[in-house]
Amino acid sequence: MKDREAKMKYDYRFCRLGDVTLAYIEKGEGEPLLFLHGNGENSEYFDYQIEYFSRFFRVIAVDSRGHGKSERGAGELTLQRIADDLLAFMNALSIEKANLLGFSDGGNIALLFALRHQDRINKLIINGANLDPKGVLGIFQAGVVVSHALLALPEKRSPKARLKREILSLMIGQPDITPDELKIISVPTLVLAGTKDLIKQKHTEKIAGSIQNSRLCFIEGDHMIARNNPDEFNKTVYEFLTEWAFSTK
Repeated sequence: MKDREAKMKYDYRFCRLGDVTLAYIEKGEGEPLLFLHGNGENSEYFDYQIEYFSRFFRVIAVDSRGHGKSERGAGELTLQRIADDLLAFMNALSIEKANLLGFSDGGNIALLFALRHQDRINKLIINGANLDPKGVLGIFQAGVVVSHALLALPEKRSPKARLKREILSLMIGQPDITPDELKIISVPTLVLAGTKDLIKQKHTEKIAGSIQNSRLCFIEGDHMIARNNPDEFNKTVYEFLTEWAFSTK
């Protein structure tokens, strides 16, 4: 699967939500499975997952506000606002409940969404998420801070640099979730990370340990296990989504 030479091409659809139009990919039929990409990326990060899971589910991969083909819109750009967009998006597409898979910042957005709207989630998959910036390895987080600072002058002349700096800021002061807050999440949850992830292992373990109906799995690879180890990633997620029973802790 991973050795395909040609990248898949998708026909994007567009959904108007108040001040912003979101772009998304939709493929397959059946129970909805929503994908949320990471910081500075777009839905095509899930190229290997869209093709695989659309055989079993109605797959919908959304470009977050300010990312990919989606508009930036007006007002402040925050992870919580993107989570709010997700609720409006589901309502617009008449999706009452869905399985939700978020990667990196997409995982953080999925957690924020679950804290307010877990009644709209069947099963939750969190990959490479963090509760706060301290959960990220220091060397990576320092690089984010430096890159953000270096864009301070260019952003005054370039709208593209301004947006890039704004997107990077999502990883500096956000998210801000406490382990205690996660205790209200009761939907079946799979917490995933790479064995060599840029999220600290103990931090990932803390996330899983704070969600009452969760299981934890480390997959061989780095932060981008969905792209770099798709066979194991897809198998693990598929088995979780298709289980009839899910034991609580």
